[in-house]
Amino acid sequence: MKNKAIFAENVSKTFKDVQAVKGLDFQVNTAECFGFLGPNGAGKTTLMQILIGRCRRDTPDKSIVEIFGFDPEIQELEIKYLSGVVPQEDNLDVDLSVRQNLLIYTRFYGIKKRDAQERIDELLDFMDLSEKKDSKIRELSGGMKRRLIIARALINSPRLLILDEPTTGLDPQVRQHIWDKLRQLQKDGVTILLTTHYMEEAFQICNRLIIMHKGEKILQGSPKNLIWENMESYVLEILNPDLVTGVKLSGDIRKEETETRVFLYSENFASLDNIAGSMKPGSFFLRQANLEDLFLRTTGRKLHE
Repeated sequence: MKNKAIFAENVSKTFKDVQAVKGLDFQVNTAECFGFLGPNGAGKTTLMQILIGRCRRDTPDKSIVEIFGFDPEIQELEIKYLSGVVPQEDNLDVDLSVRQNLLIYTRFYGIKKRDAQERIDELLDFMDLSEKKDSKIRELSGGMKRRLIIARALINSPRLLILDEPTTGLDPQVRQHIWDKLRQLQKDGVTILLTTHYMEEAFQICNRLIIMHKGEKILQGSPKNLIWENMESYVLEILNPDLVTGVKLSGDIRKEETETRVFLYSENFASLDNIAGSMKPGSFFLRQANLEDLFLRTTGRKLHE
C-alpha cells in the first residue's frame, strides 16, 4: 500500500431503486493519471463524490476506500486538505478579479497572507494567466476560466487532483495546453483522477483507466494495452452503407453497422485495403483502431440518457 494513492474494494452506491455503482475495485498509484470513462449514467460522478466524502457508500463495513490512508466516510476533512477538485461547471465568482478568486481559497486552507500572494503568483505563472491577474472573470475567455479553475484547485499544493470533464467545450489549443500542465503536475508527484468524454484526452494523458457501464467496471488497464487486447488492429469506416451491399466479407472481418455508416474491423490490413480499393476517395477511412472504437464496443452505440 506504500505506493498506492487510492485503494477501493467492493464499493457500491444505491439511490432508491437505482444502483449507481456496483462492487467496484481499483487501485491508483502515486503520481499516476487514472481515468474513468463511461456513458452518462455510468456512475463516474457518483464514484468521485464517494472518494472525496460528499456521498456515502453502501455498507461501509463491507467495503474499503482509502485516499492516502484516509477513509472519506469518516475523514473527509483530511482528504479535503490534501486534494484539489476541478468541477465540470464554471463556478468562479464573477464579481471578483482573477487574483481575488484565488485569494479567497487561500483563506479556506489557512495560508498566511505573504505565502498566499507568493502561491497565487506561482500558479498564475504556471497556468499562463499572469497578465490577467487583475481582470474580472467576465473578461476571460472560456479557456482562461478553465485554467483559472485548475489553478484554484492547486492552491493548497494537493497530493491528489480530481478533474471532472476538464476540457469540455475548449478549443484544441487550450486542450493541449492543459494536457501539458497535467503531465507536468504528474512529474512533480501529483496523483490525478480524471473523468472525460474525450477519448483522445484519455488516451493521451491516462496511465491507466476504467471503462464503466451501468455502475460496473467493464475493462481496466492502460489505454494502449486495452485496445491491443480487445480490438482488431484496423478499421475501415464506410460513410455509405450501400457501398458494401453485396460485398462478400472474408472470415477475418467483423462488421458493425449504424443507419449511416459501416465499420469493418480486422487484423488483416490487406483485407480491408482490398475492399477500400473499390470505393471512391472520400467515401471511407482506413485507419488504426482507437479508444473510441473500444468504448463503443464495450458500452454500445445506443444513447444512454
